[in-house]
Amino acid sequence: MKHLLFPAALAAPLFASAVHAQPDKSAYTLFNPTPRDQMRELSTDRPDQTESPYSVDAGHWQIEFDFANYTHDDEGGVRTDTLNVSPVNVKLGLTNSTDIQFVFDSYSRERVRAAGTTTTTRDWGDLTIRVKHNIWGNDGGDTAFAAMPFVKVPLQIGDAGNDLVEGGLILPLAVSLPRGWGMGLMTEFDLLADQTGNDRHLEWINTITFSHDITSQLGGYVEFVSVHSYENGNDWIAQADLGLTYAINADTQLDAGCNFGVTREAPDVQPFLGLTLRY
Repeated sequence: MKHLLFPAALAAPLFASAVHAQPDKSAYTLFNPTPRDQMRELSTDRPDQTESPYSVDAGHWQIEFDFANYTHDDEGGVRTDTLNVSPVNVKLGLTNSTDIQFVFDSYSRERVRAAGTTTTTRDWGDLTIRVKHNIWGNDGGDTAFAAMPFVKVPLQIGDAGNDLVEGGLILPLAVSLPRGWGMGLMTEFDLLADQTGNDRHLEWINTITFSHDITSQLGGYVEFVSVHSYENGNDWIAQADLGLTYAINADTQLDAGCNFGVTREAPDVQPFLGLTLRY
């Protein structure tokens, strides 16, 4: 879930502004980890839906997960409530600019109420493998940009997925703004199977998020998310999100927030509570 297109006309000046004197950490790899005193500040791909362009330092692990997240949607007399328990993203820094990520949707329970009948399903999700490569700004500068291709691998341990391989490309951009504000922009292109599984269609996701520190440990953000599917019969999905982050220490962060549906096709509410740990 991500994005906003990064205009090509701005690439040159933004890139130029990002090229400052940066430490040379190119020698650090999975087998020659970055020393603790040279690691950059903790940066996460959660809790907002806009991904971070900053990779995990070489040779270090980062685990990001929800304790639980809940989705409620009520449309056309059909009420759907979904609880997802401990979906997790496990990251490993391969080089100073590249990490690999393993995203597992974990256990979910969906309850659908319609026409006086309630149906409950319990299931397990699929595995998504992502590789984030920071193109600039990992260790300094006012902007940072990355490319993150991904592929979904069906695990076939439940009925929640479509048992098909799908994938896409995520392009996140971070911009430092005046007065301590930060802005994140992301555009994502997903190649997905249609409902029959016989054809493929493009899904285009764009997000924009603004964040600011409230105290030395507490931060907040607001976000807008747009999802446009090119499959026939699918309408535009838009969400407005807000949340908080709390830094317990340099390697541990709590977060909480809620995503709100703006359009009819979007889920009504999605509250969540999560944690990030870095080693």
